[in-house]
Amino acid sequence: MFAEWLFTAFALLSILGAIGLILFRHPMHGAMSLVVTMVSLAGLYALLSARLIFVLQLIVYAGAIMSLILFIIMFLNIQTRDLPEEKGRILYLLGGIVLLVPVASFLIKVVKSLPATEATIVGSGFGGVKEVGLVLFQDWLLPFEIVSLLLLVALIGAVVLAGKRRFVK
Repeated sequence: MFAEWLFTAFALLSILGAIGLILFRHPMHGAMSLVVTMVSLAGLYALLSARLIFVLQLIVYAGAIMSLILFIIMFLNIQTRDLPEEKGRILYLLGGIVLLVPVASFLIKVVKSLPATEATIVGSGFGGVKEVGLVLFQDWLLPFEIVSLLLLVALIGAVVLAGKRRFVK
């Protein structure tokens, strides 16, 4: 019973954080909403007994990557006057909701049509560091390296753009 309450709380926090990420205008507020989403997802992983993914979510995403994103936002020193004026923002939000409603209703219908089955306990080695490492670095090595290069290029691009902006003023 307590686990169900925790699941509901973490799920609501993650949804509210994601909504805040979309609605907040200032990048720093959006980044803090993303932190709330990342930490609440880590809580969901903990409830699912996914210890490795829980730790990785906290250390890598909620810790390191969010620190990097916040550092870049602070480095760029974006002020409210620097943000573009968003005319018709409400119309875009309403359009997104209109597009989201059919997709959400379809997903709810699919989930409700799934047959109810008993949850089975997996082996104690499932999802451990060794097993995940073997799959990641044997089967998914190339995509893993491509993602790391894309992140590096994005970071270098942000620093270059910040440097150009600093010299132009």
